[in-house]
Amino acid sequence: MLSMIKVVQTFPSVRIPSSSGGLPVEVSLIAQLVHGSGNHLFASVSARQQQHQEFVDELDEPSAKLGGTDFDKGDPTSLYSFVVGPKGHPFHRHAGHRIFTAISGSGGAQLRFSSASTAQIEEDPQNFLRALQCINIPPDCMFTVRFGGETWHQFAPLTRNSPHPVFFALSCHTNELGGDLSDDLRQQVMANEASIPSLTSLLPQEVADLLDAAMAKGQVATVDLSLEAPPGTLQRAMCYTARGTVGTILGKWGAWRRSKGFVSHHGDGTDVHELDATPAGSLLLKQFENTPFHHEDTFTLTMPLASFQESNATALLSRLLDGFMENPPRGVTRMMAVRGVLVRPMGLRTSSLGCPVSSLLSPDRSRLFANRFPVLDQYTDERNTRAQVILGADDKHLSFRSCVAARIVAGGQVEFSLGSRVHCKNLFGRFYMAAIDRTHRTYVTPTMLRMAVEHAMASVPAFAMDGAALPGQ
Repeated sequence: MLSMIKVVQTFPSVRIPSSSGGLPVEVSLIAQLVHGSGNHLFASVSARQQQHQEFVDELDEPSAKLGGTDFDKGDPTSLYSFVVGPKGHPFHRHAGHRIFTAISGSGGAQLRFSSASTAQIEEDPQNFLRALQCINIPPDCMFTVRFGGETWHQFAPLTRNSPHPVFFALSCHTNELGGDLSDDLRQQVMANEASIPSLTSLLPQEVADLLDAAMAKGQVATVDLSLEAPPGTLQRAMCYTARGTVGTILGKWGAWRRSKGFVSHHGDGTDVHELDATPAGSLLLKQFENTPFHHEDTFTLTMPLASFQESNATALLSRLLDGFMENPPRGVTRMMAVRGVLVRPMGLRTSSLGCPVSSLLSPDRSRLFANRFPVLDQYTDERNTRAQVILGADDKHLSFRSCVAARIVAGGQVEFSLGSRVHCKNLFGRFYMAAIDRTHRTYVTPTMLRMAVEHAMASVPAFAMDGAALPGQ
């Protein structure tokens, strides 16, 4: 039973001194999030974490190493994500210090700590219980935890048989070599091959049995932190009930939705650039020579030639054309679907591909590039260092021509380009081009080119890429 309730104007916090002379345990509440957000975040983070290349699922504490050590540069730190589900996890400890920030599930969390040393426990297992203290964390709450190495700890649901996850956290290991590590574990850390389970020691079973008995009787000192309402009030009970109900719904929604993320590179050599003018020698210069055109652009992306299996322009261009068809941007595909619905009643042509390369789906096989791709014109120089094709189609309101090219340039680079010219046949054609010009220049064409090059690079085995970065990844 609580003996005192203290109102504070800053972060509600607790500091538990160590009974063995080590660092204290420090816990602070930071913010109360919206109802049900803890379960929703847990579900989405868990799904992402499972797809991480450093994912480990052991000791009821699934985790992923997000950032490893770099001892050559004097950095002994590492960063992990980890989650604790509705059943909690076993009491354990680590040799090194721990600092983490977490979001509790929609049923709240209980943090359990004991600072009893190995010597104290061997002398009397009851010393573990004498040093034991619990800290209750509200549902859907952001909080921070810091404690020293060798501190026993366990994270569990706030109430027994709770259907809600305990929390997810981002944990910083300030020194992976900290504490008393075995020689084998030290070598594992030095090789940046350590994981949370490998750095974990479980509580001896005889002590765990004592703990279960004590917890069943409620014989453990407990601190209750809160941001909304003090314990024992009707407001608190109603809030916890509401959060648990909403959390169940949002948790299922978060688990049902496909977890995804996006990474965009800028200014690292993988950017798509728009040229001020169509480059010399481009087949695009021959399009609409005797007819006025109302739009012109050319976009380029330059990558190391070593990033590709292909070493001649024809093969590189073939891979690029494959990319336009097999790796189209999802956003462009959706835009084309909407366009198709809008213009079909007008009798205009429709395509699932972005307009600059939509004629790749043409059934006309009278002229093919690489015996596969329908084109209007093509050219490859004698040394096969530059290959280009003309795509395009004629419609009621406009005609367009696109030049797709691959050119091997000095310094072991390959320049991919996508350029377009448009001739408007009537007022509607001019209105149409004016309406889409900005989206075409800033999103459609550069994104299509980047995604097509990404597809061409993805065909390279990992050992052959030598660290080359995928654009748009």
